[in-house]
Amino acid sequence: MSETEALFAVLRQSADADCVAALERLVGGAPDHQLSRINVLDVAKRLGLDEERAIAAFLHAARIGLFDLSWNILCPGCGGVLDANASLKSVRASEYNCALCAAGYEATLDEMVEVTFTVSPRVRRIAAHNPHELPMSEYMRQIFWGTGIDLPDGALEAAIEKITLDAVELPPGGKALLSLQLPAEFIIVFEPVTHSAQFIDVKGEPTRERQNLTLVYNDLRAPTGTMELRPGPLRLSLENRTDRRVLPAVWIANDEMHAFIGKRKPFMTAKRMLSNQTFRDIYRTDTLDVDQRLKITSLTFLFTDLKGSTELYERVGDLIAFDLVREHFGALNEIVAAEGGAVVKTIGDAVMATFPTPDRALAAALRMREAMRRMNTTHGREDLLLKIGIHEGPCLAVNLNERQDYFGQTVNIASRVQGLAMSQSILATAPVIEHPLSANLLGAGGNRPVAQLQALRGVASEVAVYEIP
Repeated sequence: MSETEALFAVLRQSADADCVAALERLVGGAPDHQLSRINVLDVAKRLGLDEERAIAAFLHAARIGLFDLSWNILCPGCGGVLDANASLKSVRASEYNCALCAAGYEATLDEMVEVTFTVSPRVRRIAAHNPHELPMSEYMRQIFWGTGIDLPDGALEAAIEKITLDAVELPPGGKALLSLQLPAEFIIVFEPVTHSAQFIDVKGEPTRERQNLTLVYNDLRAPTGTMELRPGPLRLSLENRTDRRVLPAVWIANDEMHAFIGKRKPFMTAKRMLSNQTFRDIYRTDTLDVDQRLKITSLTFLFTDLKGSTELYERVGDLIAFDLVREHFGALNEIVAAEGGAVVKTIGDAVMATFPTPDRALAAALRMREAMRRMNTTHGREDLLLKIGIHEGPCLAVNLNERQDYFGQTVNIASRVQGLAMSQSILATAPVIEHPLSANLLGAGGNRPVAQLQALRGVASEVAVYEIP
């Protein structure tokens, strides 16, 4: 048995069988570019796999060494990778700059950090393991652009050629002289390896006189600049002063280019990964540094608590009560994971969980309430009365008490809302109820939330809180 076969044998013990079989076929027969920075959501859709099970399978595969995990900082504008990290601990909270878009961004974990998987070189060598040997089009596909860009699979080179006036590959220390005829368009001389760009606004009366421009590439990312030239001949001098090859290309920034890089598809965000139960189970404390505080612009928090748990212990005794509470925790954990969420922590008989979107939290809450009803019916007593509160908003991902946790007013409000709940009630705030997917979910179930204004401790103004019957 080969090492790869042995690793897949191990993987079959912890991951879904269909997903493992799909990964084995992928590693064995997929073209190289499909094994570099894999978009797990795209693979699940293309192969007809359950999304949550596919994510879990890739995570277990990364844990045993079949794949390498990468946390890539993306430009929200062009979708390019501004930085790639083997760990979330390397992500900075400070600004990242995109030369192609001439803009700076503060990294958030929502749509600016993607999580990808690349086959390990010990399992299979692919071209992306030596990125500086990739041709221009494949370098752009596999290294520069993030997996949220919906690139044409079989005609990428032709698509890039349509927007390219000229391009050249320069080895370390190399020089090139390009002779171009500039059209009356906005031109970008873009170099993806050093991530640098020179904008040229070509306008005015055409000229026959030769214009000259010199660009030097080094390891210092110079600010993006814009200059004006006239339509006509240009002699472009390029010099590579880095210790690796560079790939400067002269692009026409027209509608065709914007349409080309503007097509997007879903990808695995860091926010969703942190709210994945399998990820939390595998990586536990090895996610964030103690001093890191990374922003999430929208995360949904669900808090639960058992009503009268102290009386429960008094009424049925410690042993029976402990078994009931443990059974209730098992049911809640299973439901949270099935709805694409993760349990952050338990506090006494309470649970704190996160979900990427409000509708998943609502779906989990409805399932939790039904699960408690079934358990009470089975035991013939109303012992498990679950109170649930849900809120959505911005927060910080932090490391608290050796655990990946969350901090901010959104967390506080979610906890306070749960504190308002009576037995077997689900309370949610307006951002949760008014989310389009939540509205569809509640409408399909015939649930009509009832609103009331509530004063919450630590919140200046009253909050609209909805009870879901």
